[in-house]
Amino acid sequence: MRKFIVFLILFSISCVTTGPGGKTDFIFISTPEEVEIGKQVATDVEAEEKLLRNATVQNYVNDVGQKIARVCDRTDVEYTFKVIDKDEINAFACPGGFVYIYTGLLETLDNEAQLAGVLAHEISHVVARHSIKKLQNIYGYSILAQIALGDKAEGAAGDIVNVAAMLILQGYSRDNEFEADRYGILYARNAGYNPHGMIQVFEKFEKMEGNPPPAVLGLLSSHPPAAERIRKGESEIGRIGGKGFPYHEDRYKSIKSQL
Repeated sequence: MRKFIVFLILFSISCVTTGPGGKTDFIFISTPEEVEIGKQVATDVEAEEKLLRNATVQNYVNDVGQKIARVCDRTDVEYTFKVIDKDEINAFACPGGFVYIYTGLLETLDNEAQLAGVLAHEISHVVARHSIKKLQNIYGYSILAQIALGDKAEGAAGDIVNVAAMLILQGYSRDNEFEADRYGILYARNAGYNPHGMIQVFEKFEKMEGNPPPAVLGLLSSHPPAAERIRKGESEIGRIGGKGFPYHEDRYKSIKSQL
């Protein structure tokens, strides 16, 4: 068994895309394994949370997300975008491309470019494999043995899913968040949206920081200060351009009225 596990480790390690410009990292959790973990986390999310029962809004959010997914640097997963009917001002991505956004955040936004910025940020966490890297750091190579044992390690596999869900709730490091901001600005622009939409979202968060409502406490506590995100984001937009791209206010206003 020990020889088998060593072989599995050596076979599974690969250098994979984790960002624009040919950025790669060594990842030893394969894409199918990541997707399976993500599916189980998503199943738990949808068992605990109430999805919005409005097909028009759900389809709209998914359509915007798919536009961005088509221009991102990771195409080995199938992205899905769903709206959770809750006042919380937040969004998150599960491993493997399962992205969720709360109606509380949708109601806070003013245009489609802002929505694109939020979804592009979450897609970027998937592209960079931030949650998978955190799982690797926690479990090390032992996670491969647990995956390889399948049903024999059902309890351990459940623990992995629980830890993955916990990591999503805890949020990412400052470096991870800044990286997702940078990638997201690029992806939103490449999808034809004004990347300044993401800056507008940060400006909203900055106004909330002084006296944050309960619905946004989780997001503000797990993300870097908005002023720093604005500064870094403006610098990135200055580098890549796109300020003349559209915001699509009217299109978003029509959808927002259905929330």
